[in-house]
Amino acid sequence: MYDTIIIGAGMSGLAAGIRLAYFDQRVCILERHYTIGGLNSFYRMRGRDYDVGLHALTNITPKGTKKGPLARLLKQLRLSRDDLNISAQLGSDIVFPGVRLRFDNDLDLLRAEIAREFPAQQENFEKLIASVVEYDDLDETHQAISARQRLAEMIPEPMLVEMLFCPLMFYGSAREHDMDWGQFSIMFRSIFMEGLGRPYAGVRLILKQLVRKFRGLGGELKLRSGVDRLAVEDGRVVGVVLENGEVLEGRRVLSSAGWPETMRMCDDGDPVTTRSAGRLSFCETIATLDVQPKDLGHDRAITFFNDSEEFTWEKSADPCDVRSGVICSPNNFAYDEPLAEGTMRITSLANFDYWQGLDEQQYQLEKLRWYDRITESAVRFVPDYRSRVLDTDMFTPTTVVRFTGHDNGAIYGTPEKQFDGRTHLENLFVCGTDQGFVGIIGSIVSGISMANQHCLRD
Repeated sequence: MYDTIIIGAGMSGLAAGIRLAYFDQRVCILERHYTIGGLNSFYRMRGRDYDVGLHALTNITPKGTKKGPLARLLKQLRLSRDDLNISAQLGSDIVFPGVRLRFDNDLDLLRAEIAREFPAQQENFEKLIASVVEYDDLDETHQAISARQRLAEMIPEPMLVEMLFCPLMFYGSAREHDMDWGQFSIMFRSIFMEGLGRPYAGVRLILKQLVRKFRGLGGELKLRSGVDRLAVEDGRVVGVVLENGEVLEGRRVLSSAGWPETMRMCDDGDPVTTRSAGRLSFCETIATLDVQPKDLGHDRAITFFNDSEEFTWEKSADPCDVRSGVICSPNNFAYDEPLAEGTMRITSLANFDYWQGLDEQQYQLEKLRWYDRITESAVRFVPDYRSRVLDTDMFTPTTVVRFTGHDNGAIYGTPEKQFDGRTHLENLFVCGTDQGFVGIIGSIVSGISMANQHCLRD
């Protein structure tokens, strides 16, 4: 009998497991795949290591800061910042037609850029900052407020509003067209007020530290152990039935599989607990270069781009929406020494239904076709690096499904979050993306928070 069974060895599941193991709970983490991490994982192909998911960590406050999500998770997991070897970004930007806003981990740079490009909006931008600072993370009433409506009331310059939404939506909105005011505030703080950083070794270092800590505390991690169903009796989970037929018993279950995915596991068939899956998914291209991006004139860690004055955030009607995207160079962080090879990664919205409907031969051909189209779109906003490419890869919405199991390949899960983590069963809780926190830091904080709230109080 386990104290807690955790479904999913992603960031939130691993963090929850560590937190519980510190209090001598017997914990088992179940992972259906052969490796850990979920979407934020890594793989090796043709002799090179590739990250999946991680562009940059958000919430990167200066070393020694005692407040904020990063400081809180390090304290809760008893890790040091040095364990993650985080380096700050060199700088990023948002590019729309005729306008470029630079930002880094000091909000004053973005303030200066807005003063230069939108001088009439300086005072209004300060009002926005004040409203974001005042936002209470624990007040769920803010989640029902439209961020677009709030910004329209404060900033009467449509392009500036669109430019602010672009990075926040790409990095954390499961909702199409708009964001909840609460999520907007959280993402604004995490990207513009705290900032971006990255471990030198990428996501594998974070995962390595989490797994080492969990196992060192006596936690059990079972790979290739997918859950077939949750056996339910009298409003409780009484057994976790694995795909191989093995049955595990635990006092409670914490699932990071996603809300609709977790509900389908329950064999009570309760229709009241269903909610729609998200529709937003991504394609991403990865190019390995024979040169550092800075040597080509590109020194930005992240470039968020959009090719019109209006930013569209919705399920792509085409296989990939190349009107906007995110260009990430993992090289452009303040490391002590440069990465061995240059890398450029481009992320765009994509249509899950299209990619899911292809046979294998069509799939491979379409990957080649859309790799070229995505890259062609991106090099309008950064130096053209195509002649310096050594190797490439690309993932699609079906890759997201394979690594996460999320319906529709939904990167940020369902638009309707369950902030308290509770379900209709008294001993089943959710953590991770569908609990409400997104990104690596958010996922880790979610796992910690749900473990503290639901698994350490009895």
